[in-house]
Amino acid sequence: LVHLPPYSPELNAIEKVWQYLRDRYLSGRLFPGTRAIVEACCTAWNSLIAETGRIRSLTDFEWARQVNP
Repeated sequence: LVHLPPYSPELNAIEKVWQYLRDRYLSGRLFPGTRAIVEACCTAWNSLIAETGRIRSLTDFEWARQVNP
């Protein structure tokens, strides 16, 4: 069990993924409604998982390998 500080987004892998999605696919856009937001998020997610090795590169923390070999 690894105790993390109460607020530590830099240690939370999904935060890196969401930041990548926002930066690469979702920022700087205006959406006409909720449906368009959901569609853009789904498209962004599908694009992300199509990028071989991208999720690993975003979430492969050196400290995690040292804590849980």
